[in-house]
Amino acid sequence: METKLTPPQPLQLQFSHIGLYVTDLPRMARFYKQALRFTQTDAGDLGPVQLVFLSRDPSEHHQLVLATGRPADMAFNVVNQLSFRVPDVATLRAFHDRLLAEGASEMLPVTHGNAVSVYCRDPEGNRLELFMDTPWYCEQPLREPIDLTQSDQAILAQAEAIAKRFPKFMSRAQWQAEVARRMQEDQHV
Repeated sequence: METKLTPPQPLQLQFSHIGLYVTDLPRMARFYKQALRFTQTDAGDLGPVQLVFLSRDPSEHHQLVLATGRPADMAFNVVNQLSFRVPDVATLRAFHDRLLAEGASEMLPVTHGNAVSVYCRDPEGNRLELFMDTPWYCEQPLREPIDLTQSDQAILAQAEAIAKRFPKFMSRAQWQAEVARRMQEDQHV
């Protein structure tokens, strides 16, 4: 009798949350609650460290935790950026306006071809990206300025035109299928 060997199942791993050290905990918590509409799910002390837990997903106790202890004179921030997905251009525009109203700095609306994004800095200089996916893929990195005062259709048309300039342009669905195939192979190496 022949025994069939089943390939090992990939190990499951899903990103859940990130923690940031901050210098001004109340100011930073207020910013994320007001500008990005996070809900505070918990707060407290863990020894000398004060923590604030924030989430926008009721199935996640926290997606962002803010912790005291960041040196005020830190010369370099090792966090490149925190990125948040939005469903459409209208939502991206609404958050752009909220971020400006709450004091975010260095606002930069751009397209990557495969996304339309707004970059900015929170009150302690951490870079944030809010983005919406487009239906296309093109090679990265790519970043070109975009004018959010244009219509949704004009913004998406500009993003598509930029993406189509690159030789590997394809639909997001095609790209996802290819990456899924590559990930499957990587799990069985």
